[in-house]
Amino acid sequence: MRIPPRFLAATAVAATLLVGGPTAVAAEAAPAPARTVSSSSSASASSTLSVAAVGSICYSALPSEAYTTLNLIARGGPYPYPQDGGVFQNREGVLPQQSTGYYHEYTVKTPGSSTRGARRIVTGKAVDEDYYTADHYVTFKLVKYSC
Repeated sequence: MRIPPRFLAATAVAATLLVGGPTAVAAEAAPAPARTVSSSSSASASSTLSVAAVGSICYSALPSEAYTTLNLIARGGPYPYPQDGGVFQNREGVLPQQSTGYYHEYTVKTPGSSTRGARRIVTGKAVDEDYYTADHYVTFKLVKYSC
């Protein structure tokens, strides 16, 4: 059974607070800045791809299957796919840059799909740092639990 990393971080923060040590807890992850990536197929031609900043989504606006995934994460599984709970590498660089192992990914089932589909929840170690993607890591939305 895997314990989601954000719950381990919350435990560490709580322990630090009880002991009286200094700590900083971010209330909300800062959006990643927009960046531009250039590529060229020949010496004279080039195209530019703009990567959008991370947006946000209200918890109540998530698809129903995302609630199932978030509940599984909170319980520590069992997960429907062996890849669930694995380290998310952030190779696309859309999420804020963090050390390897900071992010973990989980499948959000897509009704009617015979595969895992494109939808995921990616968690960070910070408490309530959950990102939803419906397009297989092209864009992410930080889940806001307060709305």
